[in-house]
Amino acid sequence: MTRRATPAGAGVLEAAALATEHLDHLVLGAVRDVHVSVSDRVHAVLDRVTGRPTVPHRIHDGIAAGVYAGLGIGMRAAARGLRHADRLGVGPAIEDGPRGRFVVSAVNGLIGDRLVADGSALAIEIGVRRDGRDVPLTPDGLAAAYPDASDALVVFLHGLCETEAYWDRRSRPRREDGTGAAPYGARLAEDEGWTPVYVRANTGLTVAETGVALSALLRSLVDGWPTEVRRIALVGHSMGGLIARAALAVTLDDDQPWTALVTDVVTLGTPHTGSPVERGIARGVRLAGRVPETAPFARIFEQRSAGVLDLHDGMPDDVQAVPHARYRLVAATLSRSARHPVAATVGDYLVQYRSAAGLLPNGEELFPGADVLHIPNAHHFDLLNHEDVYRALRTWLARP
Repeated sequence: MTRRATPAGAGVLEAAALATEHLDHLVLGAVRDVHVSVSDRVHAVLDRVTGRPTVPHRIHDGIAAGVYAGLGIGMRAAARGLRHADRLGVGPAIEDGPRGRFVVSAVNGLIGDRLVADGSALAIEIGVRRDGRDVPLTPDGLAAAYPDASDALVVFLHGLCETEAYWDRRSRPRREDGTGAAPYGARLAEDEGWTPVYVRANTGLTVAETGVALSALLRSLVDGWPTEVRRIALVGHSMGGLIARAALAVTLDDDQPWTALVTDVVTLGTPHTGSPVERGIARGVRLAGRVPETAPFARIFEQRSAGVLDLHDGMPDDVQAVPHARYRLVAATLSRSARHPVAATVGDYLVQYRSAAGLLPNGEELFPGADVLHIPNAHHFDLLNHEDVYRALRTWLARP
């Protein structure tokens, strides 16, 4: 029986096999290397006295090597067994439930580039999603998925490690009865006649790669759409905003490129000039790598995906805005004021205010003339469904 080729077919046991492999390669390897470093430092004192490795030192090293080798062999054997059972169809498909889909997207965000390189069944291929399933980008597939398709598409792009289901988050602030408002897409469909389209992507790939894939996807989407498309709005949360910009920068040899239909680009908490979290991780890795006892743990963080690394500085300076589209930048801060020190350092937990607002260190605007909305007393994920954001979206995307 051949190995499953997509996350939709991969089982829970395939995910368990992948986790076991990484426990062996990263965690067990790190523990072993730290153990050896500490042991060498302790035994070095006696070794200097005798002028050579002592008997206890040699015995310790031999036992430790045997134990770690045995654990590694056991883990690799367990991974092979789990993967073989998965190929035989044992256990449920990991994409059958929202938790499984969350795990797959999170793993792809962290090591998605490696999953693609290894040909893993868990590697996500970009696609349009509806009801937890990929939508075939054919006229028949799109007509079946969108029976009430309009001529205006609002495309939602999730952030790092997220899924399209993140857009279903309950709204802030909560209503008096404790319930939340419907997602942005459903409300825009009802209030302004937009058809919401949700995309899921492998956020572990470089932003440029995902942008190219998104551009091709949207070209196919427009070609197969049940009616003529007259307007497209892109709404990206966090990294999703960078992916939208990367897709718009792709040059297509096409008489009628889909980019010509884009009228609005909305970014929610997007690190246009980089994220302090990734920069902090990078500095921590460099410092930890200088100490033998902490260097093994630094190597774990060095394995983070190309997509995560792209958050260090944001988009390159040569990625220009599309001149015919309106840009709307939404930035949240934990503080009430955008000028508060918290906004400048912590921002919304993950992205600083100036980065989300597209402001360079010298004060220059990345998007001159763009609408900038500040959401006070809110964190990064509040932007996925917030009453103030929706009111702005409805104004920005009002149908004539």
